[in-house]
Amino acid sequence: MKQRGRHRRRRRGRALRAALAGAGLALTAAATLISASQATVTDDPGALRPVTSSAELAGLRLTEQPFPRPLTDRLAAATGRPVAVDAVLRSADRTLRTEDACTADERKALPVEPAVTRAYCWDAADTAGRGWRPESVTTSGDAEADGLWGGHRLLLSGWTHRGGADGDLARVAFVNADDPDRLTYTWALLTVPSPGGGLRALASRVSGMAWYGDKLLVTASGADHDALFVYDLHRIYDLRRTAHPTVASAASGAVGRAPGGRSAPGYQSAPGHQSASGHRWASGYRWALPAVAAYRPARGTCAGPARAPGSDAQAGEAAVGPSASGPPCPDGLSVDRSSLPNSLVASETSPRGSGRHTRLWRYAFSTDPARAGLLAADSAGTAAAVEAYDSKADGVRGVLSHRTGPTGRAAWYLGRTAGRPGERGALWRQDLGGAVARACGSFGDARRCWGDGAGSLSYWEGTGELWSLSGQTLFAVPLSALDRGSR
Repeated sequence: MKQRGRHRRRRRGRALRAALAGAGLALTAAATLISASQATVTDDPGALRPVTSSAELAGLRLTEQPFPRPLTDRLAAATGRPVAVDAVLRSADRTLRTEDACTADERKALPVEPAVTRAYCWDAADTAGRGWRPESVTTSGDAEADGLWGGHRLLLSGWTHRGGADGDLARVAFVNADDPDRLTYTWALLTVPSPGGGLRALASRVSGMAWYGDKLLVTASGADHDALFVYDLHRIYDLRRTAHPTVASAASGAVGRAPGGRSAPGYQSAPGHQSASGHRWASGYRWALPAVAAYRPARGTCAGPARAPGSDAQAGEAAVGPSASGPPCPDGLSVDRSSLPNSLVASETSPRGSGRHTRLWRYAFSTDPARAGLLAADSAGTAAAVEAYDSKADGVRGVLSHRTGPTGRAAWYLGRTAGRPGERGALWRQDLGGAVARACGSFGDARRCWGDGAGSLSYWEGTGELWSLSGQTLFAVPLSALDRGSR
């Protein structure tokens, strides 16, 4: 009965999305007919171009810089021993709504094609305001070959708080996905060492996030000029137990302070919500992850995204032009378990319409058990890109690479944002032979079938599902469906 009910809900959700998509296509048909040929030509990024210049490849090198161990030792002394992920899951005080419980406006953000197999919407307490928004997702299918972490199926979602001039802030939703009909979650704040020897909230967007082994790698931006931060999922700390002056404020709403002296925003527990252990938390974050290392460009500082001449910088993007110097910033991240060795895939970004190409590249993960979850590096701690490509696509927000079979050619999947308000995004599969996208109509913009707010991409190999975000929704589609009906 439970299985049949789940199938009925999926059919109802698909029918509603089809009706909404049909209405949208009808309303925009006239405009589409006018610009069909232009959209077909300009939207198709064509084939990937390998990057072979030694100077360009050298610009992608990263230097690994571990943070001093005494800092985490002091944190452990203040809060007690770090806890396991299982303890975080037991404190879950939020529930993701299933697709049939999402509002019509929330469902509009889902892809038209391919149809989602699973979709969820976040707790209303987390989406009511405009401060926080979901940007990235990674799963225990990335972390471990069997898809389990501590016996659980898990999703991690990175959220960014738009902080204006003071910078951005970041937190992670730990989602228990053991029961596909009832996903529960709670929050952990991402932190980094402060100059005074304590901790402060990470002032950065988390547009990209990748979980491999026991390490969580996240993108850095804003006031933090590193390329990536590294978190250890064996080092999660319970802030309610601390009395240490450098972290005591965390229990009442902040971990240290963000640049500019601003406290990290807390979150309000939804009415009637409480943790499994019975504790209520009116504000603040119970759990914190301190960064254990960073990856910085080996040469210079990574450049911010370019923007179209005369346009305003998009939220969270540096207002720099195409002449900005420095290596590209990683903006999208994902894990490729089909490569040998397994690898971290990265992409930069630029706004739609900027005319700037997008760099795609990958780093191999270390095969040394003592460096589990870290990038392969030489004796000086330098990680080099093992391959890189240039794509004509702009507006890329999500990236994934996957090959079928040990000798198959790797395909790159690029999630692109909508070109204008009211449009949908597109998901392209690109390789050295060309590019294709799933079609959902007969007009020139028929390939704009993806979500209206493209998020990061994560492939769960054990289930064959591609996970992503759009608007306030978290959803999965079969990766194989992206190749059927593409053109």
